[in-house]
Amino acid sequence: MKILLLGSGGREHALAWKIAQSPLCSELVIAPGNAGTAQCGTNINLSDSDIDGVKKYVLDNQIDMIVVGPEQALVNGIYDAIKNDPQCADKIVIGPSKAGAQLEGSKSYSKTFMQEFNIPTAAYRSFNKNELNNAIAFLDTLQPPYVLKADGLATGKGVIITSVKNEAINELNLMLGGEKFGEAGEHVVIEEFLSGIELSVFVLTDGKDYVLLPSAKDYKRIGEGDTGLNTGGMGSISPVPFADTEFMEKVKKRIIEPTLHGIQVRNLNYHGFIFFGLINVKGNPYVIEYNVRMGDPETESVMPRIESDLVELFLHVDKETVKDARISISPKTATSVMLVSGGYPQKYPKGKIITGIDNIEDGIVFHAGTKIDEQGHLVTNGGRVLTTTTLGNSIEEALSISNRNAERIQFEGKYYRHDIGKDLL
Repeated sequence: MKILLLGSGGREHALAWKIAQSPLCSELVIAPGNAGTAQCGTNINLSDSDIDGVKKYVLDNQIDMIVVGPEQALVNGIYDAIKNDPQCADKIVIGPSKAGAQLEGSKSYSKTFMQEFNIPTAAYRSFNKNELNNAIAFLDTLQPPYVLKADGLATGKGVIITSVKNEAINELNLMLGGEKFGEAGEHVVIEEFLSGIELSVFVLTDGKDYVLLPSAKDYKRIGEGDTGLNTGGMGSISPVPFADTEFMEKVKKRIIEPTLHGIQVRNLNYHGFIFFGLINVKGNPYVIEYNVRMGDPETESVMPRIESDLVELFLHVDKETVKDARISISPKTATSVMLVSGGYPQKYPKGKIITGIDNIEDGIVFHAGTKIDEQGHLVTNGGRVLTTTTLGNSIEEALSISNRNAERIQFEGKYYRHDIGKDLL
């Protein structure tokens, strides 16, 4: 089976690493990929958001399955573009339709969906650029801190949390005026702040049934102790110790099953991953957000724990036989520590030579923002550069190795958090 994987980040390297292990995969192509995915298959110079280009490549190269990594392509309707074209309607696409992708593409849509199907989430209201005064008045009804979310996609950075009302008003002005997050912020969801511990829960679904993937916890803030600016993610741990059998039963009954019921009621075509961004509030799960793809850097911790053939699971999704699928999960703990460029998540340089990857032991390095330059050097090509992932018998053991390997890798300006997972010990 010839498989095309779309995307270029750490998530895609982890997916490529896992897909390439399947005997069902005869050829793996990644568009556009990075220096790490090139070790798992063949990178091609094709943007993952170029829907027409992807369709042409699929037809010209007899691709059998398309696995969509990033959210933008899904929100743009890549599933529909392929499945509605008679020339490629028989191709397997792992990812939801454009309508299904609205669960991530619009915060207002997803909050309305949760409200309709009685899925626990924070109280909220949404506002457009003509409703600034109403939005400010709504802030008066809330206790700080205030949570402001850009309605559209903002690469994981569209959430503002502040305890100062004047700061919240200033951020509202910037968001609704389009100065912050562009079009994504021209509608804003304001919601009550929920206090608790966050975690990520993932399922693979055919729109009716699902298999539960390993849970994970990621770390968004740039600074140790969860301080500083939000990032795309500085590391992850799987499994999450407090997500025990009792807690996960609540997640299944209160969140996963009602979500799938809603998908069926709304007749959404959904063949792919659902990422439930949850918060544990005094032992009860609430939904912070939906994502319609795997998370990054959670995928780098989740994929190494899946012992089953991922491509076989994808085939169950396509045939809508997920109810018959079986998944085997390693009992070990996976820890992932993200190495980032100096200056990230703000302005940062690219093209810094990376050394030391050959020196890592007992772990995996997943590439995110990397490429091979014209001189043949491995260099930085993004804010988040590499992830050191380890499978261990405990969080302590795995973290020790991940951090040791992070220290062995060198590039100018390298930064990583030394406290990933320490809050779970």
